[in-house]
Amino acid sequence: MEFINNFFKLQERGSNISRELLGGLTTFLAMAYILPVNSFMLSKTGMPFGGVFFATAVSAAVASIVMGLLANLPVALAPGMGLNAFFTFTLVSFGAGISWEAALAAVFVSGVLFFIISVTGLRKMVINAIPAGLKYAVGAGIGFFITFIGLKNAGIIVGGPTLVELGNLGHPTVLLGIFGIILVIVLHSMGNKYSLIISIVVTAVVGLVLGAIAPEFFTYNWELLDETGAVLDSQDFLLMPAFSGQGLEDVLAGAKVTVFAAFGGFGELFGSWSAVTIIFTLLFVDFFDTAGTLMAVGNQAGLVNDEGEIVGSEKALLVDSIGTMTGALLGTSNVTSYIESSTGIEQGARTGLSSVVVGLLFLLSILAYPVLGLVTGVAVDVDMYGDWIYYSPVTAMALVMVGTLMVGQLKNVDWTDSAIVIPAFLTIIMMMLTFSIATGIAVGFIFYPVVKLAQGKGKEVNKVMYGLAVLFLINFILDSL
Repeated sequence: MEFINNFFKLQERGSNISRELLGGLTTFLAMAYILPVNSFMLSKTGMPFGGVFFATAVSAAVASIVMGLLANLPVALAPGMGLNAFFTFTLVSFGAGISWEAALAAVFVSGVLFFIISVTGLRKMVINAIPAGLKYAVGAGIGFFITFIGLKNAGIIVGGPTLVELGNLGHPTVLLGIFGIILVIVLHSMGNKYSLIISIVVTAVVGLVLGAIAPEFFTYNWELLDETGAVLDSQDFLLMPAFSGQGLEDVLAGAKVTVFAAFGGFGELFGSWSAVTIIFTLLFVDFFDTAGTLMAVGNQAGLVNDEGEIVGSEKALLVDSIGTMTGALLGTSNVTSYIESSTGIEQGARTGLSSVVVGLLFLLSILAYPVLGLVTGVAVDVDMYGDWIYYSPVTAMALVMVGTLMVGQLKNVDWTDSAIVIPAFLTIIMMMLTFSIATGIAVGFIFYPVVKLAQGKGKEVNKVMYGLAVLFLINFILDSL
C-alpha cells in the first residue's frame, strides 16, 4: 500500500486508494457505452463486430493503464466518438471510399505523427500559446457538450424538424433516464459524494427489475412491411437494461481478422494524394480533442501548475499517441482522452491509479460482456435506414451532472474583454451545434486573432495562435472540397 501511495502521490494530491478505486469505477461505467457503440459503428465498414469490440476494449485498457503509470493523471482513454464516425462514413462508406484496412493504416500513421509532436517542443508551444480565457471556455464548452450528449443518450433530446427537440418523455426507456437524472441531482444537492456511482447502480437495478417483472409492458415490436402489408422483418425490443447473450467466441474470431490488418492497407492508402488530407484530418481532430479534454479535466482536478500548465500533460499527449497506434494495430479508430474521466474526478480521483483501474475493467469487460449490457445501450427502435437506435439511460445522468459542474469554469473568463468573450462564446456554441469538440476549438481559435487585429492589438497575439488559425482555416477549406 505504501508503494502505491508513493508511486501515484496519493497523499500529495489529497486522495487515497478508495477514492481512486471509486473514481476509476465511475469513469469506466460512464464510458463503457463505447464498447457496443464503437463496435456497431465500425462494423458498418465490413469489419467483424467481435473484432472491433476486442480492439476497443484492449486499446482502451492499454492506453488507460499507460496513462496512469506514465503520466499519473486520472484520464482514461478509448476510441473516440466523432473520430469513429469520420472513419466509418467519411473514409470508408461514403467519402474517400477506401477499404477499412487502408483507413486503419491512416489511423496508425496519424498516431506516429502525434507521437513525434508529443516528444518535441511543438506540443508545449501550442498549449502555452492559448490564452487562459480560451482554455476556460474550452472546459466549459465541453461541459455543455457532454450534457447535450447525456440528454441525447437518454432520449430526452432528439433530432427533428426543428433540428433539436424534446423526445418522447412518455417512452419507458426515456423515463428511466429521467429517473436517473433526478436521482443524481437530488443526491448531489444533498452533498452525497457518491451520488454518481449510486445513481448508476440504482438506475441499472431499477431498469433490470422492471424488465424482468413486466417484460410484456416494456417490450416493443418493430415490423418492416412491404407494399402489400406483408411482414418482411420483425424485431422485439426490451426497453429496459438487460443481460446480453453475446459469447466470447465471436470476439476472439473477429480479433483474428482485425489484429494487424492495418499493415495490409498501406499500399492502398499511399496510392493516392488523398492520403495527406486523410492523415492530417485524423491528426488534427485527435490532437485538439485531447488538448481540450486535458484542459478541462486538469482544471477540474486542480492539477494546474503555477505556469498554467496541466501537470503531466506532455506525457498525457504521448500516451494518447501510443493509444492511437495500438488501437490501429488491433483494429479500431483513433484512441483519445475521454471527457467522461471528469465523472471519476468528481468522485474524488486525482491520480493515475484511477486510470489503471479503468484499464483493468476494460480488460475484464471482454469476459463480462453479457453483464456489461446493463450499463451500455438499450435498443429502442429502428430508424428509417434500418439501423438500431440506442438510448443509454443508466449512464446518461453521469454526463448531465458532470456537465453542469464543468460550466462553472466560465466564472474565470474576463467578460469585459471582447477579444476573449467573442471567441469563447463561439467555441462553446460551435462545439454543441457541430457535435465536435475540435470544431468548436477551431472556430474559437480563428476568431481570437481576428478580434485582436480588429482592435489594433495584433501584437498581443502569440505567433503560434496565428499559425493555428491559418491551419484551422486550411482544414475547413480542405473539408469543403
